[in-house]
Amino acid sequence: MSLLKDFKNSFKTSGKDLTMTQYLNLCQKDCTTYISPAERMLKVIGEPEMVNTKDDPRLSRIHSNKTIKRYPAFSEFFGMEETIDQIVSFFKHAAQGLEEKKQVLYLLGPVGGGKSSLAERLKQLMEQSEIYVLVANGEVSPVLESPLGLFNSYKEQLEEEYGIPKRYIPSCPSPWATKRLAEFDGDVTKFDVRKIKLSISSQLGISKTEPGDENNQDISALVGKVDIRKLAEFPQDDADAYSYSGALCKSNQGLMEFVEMFKAPIKVLHPLLTATQEGNFNGTENLPAIPFQGIILAHSNESEWETFSNDKKNEAFLDRVYIVRVPYSLRVDEEVKIYEKLLQHSSLSEAPCAPKTLEMLAQFCVMTRLIETENSTLFSKMRIYNGENLKEVDPRAKSLQEYKDFAGITEGMDGISTRFAFKVLSKVFNYDNDEVAANPIHLFYVLEQEIIKQQMPKDVEDYYLNILKSTISSKYAEFIGDEIQKAYVDSYQDYGQNLFERYITYADHWCQDNDYRDPETGQQFDRASLNEELEKIEKPAGIANPKDFRNDLVQFYLRHKAKHGESPKWESYEKIKNVIEKRIFSKTEDLIPVISFSTKASKDDEKKHSDFIERMKERGYTNKQIKLLTDWYLRVRKSN
Repeated sequence: MSLLKDFKNSFKTSGKDLTMTQYLNLCQKDCTTYISPAERMLKVIGEPEMVNTKDDPRLSRIHSNKTIKRYPAFSEFFGMEETIDQIVSFFKHAAQGLEEKKQVLYLLGPVGGGKSSLAERLKQLMEQSEIYVLVANGEVSPVLESPLGLFNSYKEQLEEEYGIPKRYIPSCPSPWATKRLAEFDGDVTKFDVRKIKLSISSQLGISKTEPGDENNQDISALVGKVDIRKLAEFPQDDADAYSYSGALCKSNQGLMEFVEMFKAPIKVLHPLLTATQEGNFNGTENLPAIPFQGIILAHSNESEWETFSNDKKNEAFLDRVYIVRVPYSLRVDEEVKIYEKLLQHSSLSEAPCAPKTLEMLAQFCVMTRLIETENSTLFSKMRIYNGENLKEVDPRAKSLQEYKDFAGITEGMDGISTRFAFKVLSKVFNYDNDEVAANPIHLFYVLEQEIIKQQMPKDVEDYYLNILKSTISSKYAEFIGDEIQKAYVDSYQDYGQNLFERYITYADHWCQDNDYRDPETGQQFDRASLNEELEKIEKPAGIANPKDFRNDLVQFYLRHKAKHGESPKWESYEKIKNVIEKRIFSKTEDLIPVISFSTKASKDDEKKHSDFIERMKERGYTNKQIKLLTDWYLRVRKSN
């Protein structure tokens, strides 16, 4: 029953209305009673967590060892630190009464990039705040206006007696309040004040508007219009004949979201100019100005923005827009987290997903969003953006800042959208009629078909398919080959570590020009014998300069042991990892009879096949996926 009680309690009002005197005395004691929407937004966003990226190798490469801010209120927006920082900066400057206070917060980005999700989050945060509104005869002001608007002509006196800074006084009272004040013969104490909680569902302080039909849309969607049902009772220019139903009226002291703002005709946007600059706007009738103290949040795609901004007639409006770019994620790890979050909110959260499925999709999407750079592969650029160290893998790879400087600020504003990617992922999970699961092979097929269905320009389609087939598929073939071979080789990790330790021992004695005697077998190795043993490991990996390679590896090993007090893992150093894997897998030509699903020639092969299946299942694959991926790998291997 606690749920039902909590539900009922959430609808309780905040208590008895305050008198005007009580309200002003409260303002004198507590400044949060009258603070601006931007200040209330900052309060609910809260203080950021300061992250020193020096302590994390990946983050230090991405953020150049800077200390970055992370806001718990936006914890589910992965890889959007810069965007969120700009949004918070807008509210911070607006709260200080700077120019941002008079501007529209405009999120500019591609489709499916997260603009709407950010807008929803900002509305949810605003919903956590409370405001004080004017009440007359038990009726709340239809524009949720601050009681301080009544004292617009007494700003100095209000600041002197109650300590309320002049910048918090609204530019004017509403027509409704002016009429009530006349009815009260100027006795402001006959007004009451009510504390209300903002609400998205009830449109209390938070509203949403969208562009309508271009032929018949007018400003009434923003400013309201006359209520024809009341014309029998009141004149057309009477404050009580007016319906304060516009989005600006509903969002006073709160937040108004304008979806796809620049798809609306310019005449519809005019009220936003006076609402932001002067703190009030005019209705459709001959009424006094209506106050507005809220935040206007707008968003649209880049094509609408370019069309609007290229029109010189819109210069006045362009100067009143605070642009925050919301590009696609350009980091693979963060893109994967977005998919995982979306899956968690669906029934697919428990469905099997083969290793690397989400990562392959993320790599493909990120690569379509990146701008190609001269003398560097797109795959290396993607890995650098993801915070990886390619010093030992690709010496031609540039630094992250070099890539960014070359690409400019528009990078990430084009390419495959996260929304498109998730629709592909949904089809991948449901591709097999017998098993709701996802794997990279089905992903590649569905992705190719969906790209073709989009009917993109031929050059774009060919570019995307080339990334998919020549890069993503080939990289996955390498990965699944390693997976299968690791599952085939018994005690893979132990074998690799033992080989690593033996190699280091041989290399250390060789570098020091010392003979080595094996303590277990008693076998004696001179420098020539040590060289032969080392070459057995190095040659399959194609090591061009073994002398430097051996010295580098021994130094790495000794530094690690001195610092951590234990030997490094053989997989911790990319160079030796590749060498040892080549050594292990160079002896696995007999794996085909074991891993294939054909009839086995002997019980020994049958036993090895069963063990292989079990080790693959431990790695996260289902029985059906093991057969599919193994068959695919054998076909790729044969074709190569």
